[in-house]
Amino acid sequence: MNNKEFIAKLAKRCGMTPAEAAKNVDLFINVMTERLKENDQLNISGFGVLEVKMRNERLSVNPKTGQRFLVPPKIVPTFRPSSKLKDKFK
Repeated sequence: MNNKEFIAKLAKRCGMTPAEAAKNVDLFINVMTERLKENDQLNISGFGVLEVKMRNERLSVNPKTGQRFLVPPKIVPTFRPSSKLKDKFK
């Protein structure tokens, strides 16, 4: 499912226009992004937890040349599904 299909389905279920649904999805993503940029955890009950974690620096190898290089540390967003969500896929 791509973004356009998701917005169309959301609009139909919520009884709103696709433009309104797209605006709400954008607002949700913006709020989520702001919270994650502030290193805040976003817990959505029944769905899971979105948070940011620090990935340590590591050595990597270029497969073509065999040359080793250092990958610097970086902050990455992560998702942990809730147990309710996990149980739906068993």
